[in-house]
Amino acid sequence: MAKQDITIKTADGTVPAGLFRSGSGSGTKAGVILYMDAFGLRPALDGMAERIAKAGYVVLVPDLFYRFGDYGPLDAKTAFSHPDTKEKIMGMLTETTQAKVKEDTRHYLETLAENGATGPIGTVGYCMGGKFAIGAAAYYPDKVVAAASFHGGGLANDDPDAPHRLADKIRGRVYVGAASVDRSFPPEQSTKFADAFRLAEVDFTLENYKGMQHGWTVPDHGVYDEGGAERHWQRLMTLFAETLDAPRAG
Repeated sequence: MAKQDITIKTADGTVPAGLFRSGSGSGTKAGVILYMDAFGLRPALDGMAERIAKAGYVVLVPDLFYRFGDYGPLDAKTAFSHPDTKEKIMGMLTETTQAKVKEDTRHYLETLAENGATGPIGTVGYCMGGKFAIGAAAYYPDKVVAAASFHGGGLANDDPDAPHRLADKIRGRVYVGAASVDRSFPPEQSTKFADAFRLAEVDFTLENYKGMQHGWTVPDHGVYDEGGAERHWQRLMTLFAETLDAPRAG
């Protein structure tokens, strides 16, 4: 497994990112963008990216908080327990908007192509990254053929560019894994999301993970659940195998 620490230029600055690939395979490759949770780039996300890359994909993990300079490291277990750290994270979350990440994603797609991922692209996002993973499928439908969100927040809130408002732009497949206990994606949002995606005739699945809490998939979270995480991996890798590996017309 090979990881490269790279930087990506955008209109707003320079994005630190990790690029992961297995080194096996030849010819056109599919790529994956992993949109981070609220605690930044760290070994836990590296391990998750490596697991995806071992399936033969080129995986990019960008630092979505690059506009804020040196903000870390952040401890996923304790960061929200300290008022100062919590306020800092919440400020970065608020300022990292769908519109900004939309523009950044154009550069992420170019970076993947430059590094051999010239085929279809999948996205996956955790926590704050969930809405960006789905947003990428809406804004770049010619490239992003699969998008997954796990314990993603604000998927159907009042924001003008919340994912449920983007459903009619999506042509790929979407999977949403929701924690049964999650204030950032309560039942009323779940219903609104499902209704919007059904009306737009999107090929989507919204699955409730009974007993899981927000953050259950990421190994360094205090609510990490090994069984629930493995279920998430099965769903994610099946989605990518059925969309990124399948022969495509044309």
